Amino acid sequence: MGFAETFKALSDPVRRDILILLKNGKKLSAGEIASHFDISGATLSYHLNLLKKAELVMESKYKNFVYYELNTSVVEEIMLWLSELRGEGI
Repeated sequence: MGFAETFKALSDPVRRDILILLKNGKKLSAGEIASHFDISGATLSYHLNLLKKAELVMESKYKNFVYYELNTSVVEEIMLWLSELRGEGI
């Protein structure tokens, strides 16, 4: 994971909202995520691909559905780096 990809993914409010939907261990399909936004399927796919590239979300397949979930290890790594930047780290 590179911070450039991570911060690019976090720079868009739609992608940040997708991460909020996936917090607390929720797994949602693309259709369930799409129901919260007024965007096309292609646009949602673009956002999900950027989140996957940044390793902020993981996908799993079950039958005919793809489910997305938050990759908490990457989120924790970002939070650790930010706390160190603020001088709160070890």
